[in-house]
Amino acid sequence: MRAGELAAVRVRLEEFASEVFAPLVRPDWREKGQLYLRGLLLEGRRKSMQPMAERLGVDHQRLQQFMTSSTWPLADVRARLAWRAVQVVRPQVWVVDDTGFPKDGKASPGVARQYSGTLGKVGNCQIGVSVHAASDTASCPLSWRLFLPQSWDGPEAAERRAACRIPSTEHHRPKWRLALDMLDELAGVGLRPAALVADTGYGANADFRRGLEDRGLAYVLQVKGEMTAHGEEAVPHQPAYAGFGPRPLPRYRTRPVSLREHVLAAGRHKGRAVTWRKGSKAAMSSHFVLLRVRLAGRRPKPAEDGTIPLTWLIAQWPEGEAEPVKYWISNLPASIPARDLVRLAKSRRRIEHDYRELKTALGLDHFEGRSFIGWHRHVTLVTAAHLFLTEQRSSPKAPARV
Repeated sequence: MRAGELAAVRVRLEEFASEVFAPLVRPDWREKGQLYLRGLLLEGRRKSMQPMAERLGVDHQRLQQFMTSSTWPLADVRARLAWRAVQVVRPQVWVVDDTGFPKDGKASPGVARQYSGTLGKVGNCQIGVSVHAASDTASCPLSWRLFLPQSWDGPEAAERRAACRIPSTEHHRPKWRLALDMLDELAGVGLRPAALVADTGYGANADFRRGLEDRGLAYVLQVKGEMTAHGEEAVPHQPAYAGFGPRPLPRYRTRPVSLREHVLAAGRHKGRAVTWRKGSKAAMSSHFVLLRVRLAGRRPKPAEDGTIPLTWLIAQWPEGEAEPVKYWISNLPASIPARDLVRLAKSRRRIEHDYRELKTALGLDHFEGRSFIGWHRHVTLVTAAHLFLTEQRSSPKAPARV
């Protein structure tokens, strides 16, 4: 935002900051929090602390101390933001995703040579895992976690960990585990999704799916066509009891086949055209085959009689393609309309808009500090700036541009 545009919404920004930073008991913390927000919102190529301080006309040490060495409660601010975001966005779905932060050198917390979807290849970067609230018209992050690769654990990493002030309780955990931790934290403040979506990096992980089911969460997850399942009509067989030892558990005698094989066997003619969104220029639609299957592989959760629950299989099979191009699975009820299933499956794409705005306009990936807590504070305050802009766009009386 230009200085004049920011001045035009100054009162709204002060009201926003007053509510978001209410958990900060010290007036100077609240003042510096609002100052950092202004720096993120102001027009400028770099949103690291020194360039922001120059544009704001303050000593960058004020921002540095607030972000890296003060003790203000990040979790309380994050909870306030999440509640406010849910009220503004009115989400139909939550989205789990991750994004890369390219870096030079080895000193930034969590940096390593690792695959990044942002780069589309292996590169030297950090990875941030995020949970977003999304509707057809708006979306906003609710929480963030920095992924620590295994190279940041163990005695050989002690010096780097100390330099980045990584707490002793923070170690390598897979991205799906970080996502579940964030869902638990949000549930702890009273927030739960109506449904959750994620790409194959999460959907293909049996532990993640089991974690969602154990928490009673509905999901629509993208998966690979190689995942295996039994057909809808398959039933478990109870082996005879020999009269000694534990009774054998029921099991399926049929061989599970891949999701791809299930859809090919059904044929494209079993599908239908589904429009999941009507855009301003053209409707978004494709051809989908929807089947009911019973997932095989690791960690299915059968009933007492050995029956594996039925799951939705959604396969996108566009005209002219020899086979489906994408697959999703869902534990939503059998009665859900096909259009709603497809709309939820496709809702993850909106998060790309979040990442683009967070990075290009608000400096999500511009943090140059080497503090673990500083990284989390930066992405949280960038989220606050993004939420403020989202609120302004939702009000026709106060459009905010970036």
